[in-house]
Amino acid sequence: MSSVPVIKTEAAAVGNPPSETGFGTWLVRHGQGWLVPLLLLLVWEAAVRGGLIAANLLPPPTELASTLSDLLANGAIFQHVGVSSLRVLVGFLIGAALAIPAAAAVGLSPRIAALIDPSFQALRAIPSLAWVPLLLLWFGIDETPKITMIAIGAFFPVYVNLVSGIRNVDRKLVEFGEVYGLSGIRLIARIFLPAALPNLFIGFRTGLSLAWMFLVAAELIAATKGLGYLMTDGRELGRADLVIVAIVVLALLGKVSDSILVKLEERLLAWRDVYETRQA
Repeated sequence: MSSVPVIKTEAAAVGNPPSETGFGTWLVRHGQGWLVPLLLLLVWEAAVRGGLIAANLLPPPTELASTLSDLLANGAIFQHVGVSSLRVLVGFLIGAALAIPAAAAVGLSPRIAALIDPSFQALRAIPSLAWVPLLLLWFGIDETPKITMIAIGAFFPVYVNLVSGIRNVDRKLVEFGEVYGLSGIRLIARIFLPAALPNLFIGFRTGLSLAWMFLVAAELIAATKGLGYLMTDGRELGRADLVIVAIVVLALLGKVSDSILVKLEERLLAWRDVYETRQA
């Protein structure tokens, strides 16, 4: 008789693990990712101060902080960040908007795939800088070639991942939808799109990261503002601190934008029962 309550208690304990809350748990979960960067900064600072690394080639983190403080004080960094962020946002949205219907057509139709997919795969292999002279000839030196280059960078990851997601939809799900009378757009909206959504978000995240990479090449096209221009200006002035600060700011912007997509993915794909959700 006495064993029954014990069994219930253990089952309850297994089914309802104690929740982990509090600042300490949050710090362990989110703060541990900063350990390696902080350690590298300490080693970097010590190596430069100790004369192991030339300060004119790799300024110490304290000098970079001073440079960033100056850029914040005169407002220049906000202007460069604003211009670059707008270019990435517009280019990414255009690239993704073009990639989604193209991927849907290729993924759903073998005939269309045979017609245009080989060309897309060939274009995908072209390096970003190879587009620069052609885009200059076509569009001149205004914003159009910059946005176009970023859109090209964002297009292919979204396209490739969505095509893969559509082609890997479980055949039984499609047959199940057809049994219930779904066809055409309704079948795509109710079966293919939800099943391919995880791949689509992988494409979004990869495409956004490539958009930031293509931004630097795009801002080599006669730019007078932007983080790519700041890097070029630092190189011409022989100021490694400006170049590194621009790189660090690009990294931070890339991380922030990726985190936004991750949060959106978690909200839209909360219905998934996958290993990661079990670990949360």
